Order: sequence, then structure tokens, then C-alpha cells
Amino acid sequence: MRIPQAAQLIGVGRTTLYELIACGDLETIRIGRSRLIPMVALRALIERRRASGPPS
Repeated sequence: MRIPQAAQLIGVGRTTLYELIACGDLETIRIGRSRLIPMVALRALIERRRASGPPS
């Protein structure tokens, strides 16, 4: 999934998504010049956030 699509799917902005990628919270793959986010990586991010509970 491309960056803008992934950001829209999980309800964050592109900048926030790039921050998640930069800090290692979200895995990406490169195919040619495109940076893509596997669906399994999005699911894993959501599950980790769900397991950690609501922010304080």
C-alpha cells in the first residue's frame, strides 16, 4: 500500500506516518523507487497500539 493510502486508512497524516516509519514503528518495503507499506505491518502497528492501552 502506498504512503497516502496507508495514512488515510489508519486516520493519520502523511507526516505522522513518515514519523512512524523513521522511528521504526512501521515497516516498509521498496520496490523500485516506490516505498510501500505491507498490510501486515499496518495490522501489527494497530495491534501494538491496542495492546498498550489508551494514551495517558
